[in-house]
Amino acid sequence: MFDFGIAIIRGLQQFSPAMDIFFKALTCLGDEVFFLVSLPCIYWCLCKRTGARLSLLFLISAYINMVAKLMADMPRPFEYSDTVQQIVAASGGGFPSGHTQGAVVFWGYLACRFRNTLFRSIAGFLIVGIPLSRVYLGVHFPIDIAGGYLFGSILLYGFVKSENYLVDFRQKIGFTGMLAAAGCLPAILAIAVCADKTAVSAMAALAGMGTGFLMESRYLGFVPPRNWRLKAAAFTLGMIVFALGYVGLKILFAGLEPAALFRYIRYGLVGFWGGLGAPWLFLRLKWSLYESDR
Repeated sequence: MFDFGIAIIRGLQQFSPAMDIFFKALTCLGDEVFFLVSLPCIYWCLCKRTGARLSLLFLISAYINMVAKLMADMPRPFEYSDTVQQIVAASGGGFPSGHTQGAVVFWGYLACRFRNTLFRSIAGFLIVGIPLSRVYLGVHFPIDIAGGYLFGSILLYGFVKSENYLVDFRQKIGFTGMLAAAGCLPAILAIAVCADKTAVSAMAALAGMGTGFLMESRYLGFVPPRNWRLKAAAFTLGMIVFALGYVGLKILFAGLEPAALFRYIRYGLVGFWGGLGAPWLFLRLKWSLYESDR
């Protein structure tokens, strides 16, 4: 299986370095930085409900992907064979591909929500192109890509089909029950794999954002800014504070132990800003409206 994958990778890398820039650009659309920017943008500026639900789905997917990587413990192509050129940096296990799984849940969910032919065509291209870039760049076997498609498709289908049931469940257990679940469940899941930084970060962000989403819905009820000028201003200010908190807390907590706990606090606070802090600020600046005022 691995030898067959190496043959495919070497076949694709015959086009290197001519196609390096193209595939590097594609793979950047599956990197952490892209999602750190795009998820708040959707929630703050485009559609609050879509942004909140997509954020929850994506973070759950990221956690499951890292747990699967730890359990599978499969090598990367450049670790298996020195005939493969490693064009970009990559670490950790290879199966399943995180970029592939992320592309399926992110672009797949948006394609389900926005039924525009052009947008769906772009989403479909990225769902194929991002995984292909990982093979070309020498950081994933084709079997890793297949695993990412499988996990991502199952999660996407299950989430879309269960959305209405989740809304009913939220109403049954009430605000206090949901708040307790948002605070406790991610913490338990993070403790289970506290040695993995990505899994801890995903659950911390889930706790912070989930708590923020619930409190925003109950106490604020904001509507994204009305025009593109206000949307741009809100996004810019929100991301500046986001970046300051992200970098500032990293510097503040550097060297403190246990590192996993302070990482959890850092990502939790940043997530809480995204879910509640930024919408509150937009309302105070009168860039957004309350739902009751529309």
